[in-house]
Amino acid sequence: MDDLRSRIARTLRRERESASLSVSELARRAGVSKATVSQLESGSANPSVETLWALGVALGVPFAVLVDQQANSPTLIRADDLAGVPSAASAYSATLLSASPPGARRDVYLIQAEPGDPRLSDPHHPGTVEHVVLISGRGRIGPLDGPETLAPGDYLTYPGDVPHIFEAIEPGTRAVLISELR
Repeated sequence: MDDLRSRIARTLRRERESASLSVSELARRAGVSKATVSQLESGSANPSVETLWALGVALGVPFAVLVDQQANSPTLIRADDLAGVPSAASAYSATLLSASPPGARRDVYLIQAEPGDPRLSDPHHPGTVEHVVLISGRGRIGPLDGPETLAPGDYLTYPGDVPHIFEAIEPGTRAVLISELR
């Protein structure tokens, strides 16, 4: 998690400065406290998925930009070494497995969720489409107005630019999620 916090701190500061925004202005635009932005930039805070999404939207960059680890060689991520970003609102975490390289428009995540409060997502950038393959457990996933119940091996695609949900029905629910901007 320390490596993830350090990456987020470096990237958040870089993106904020390249947008010529003060910490206060970024906090205002994202709807988070100035202290939260400062703590994230110093690497002393553990951000939630919701906070990183809000900051990404305020900066005009995808979530993946804030958490990606650039690699120039094969990348192996062992399941036991995953450093996901937890949700503040539910038992859910997202681990970026592969960010879209320049010129491409997709990010790959491993989602881990537990029954309880569902993960409700605000609409992402217009044209976003999400693809989900459920690996284990069971989940209600998709647009808020018509989520589907998925079992292991099921595949679902849906518009990510409308409100949507990821709700674990069984313990140990895991999925691969691909976010694509068309």
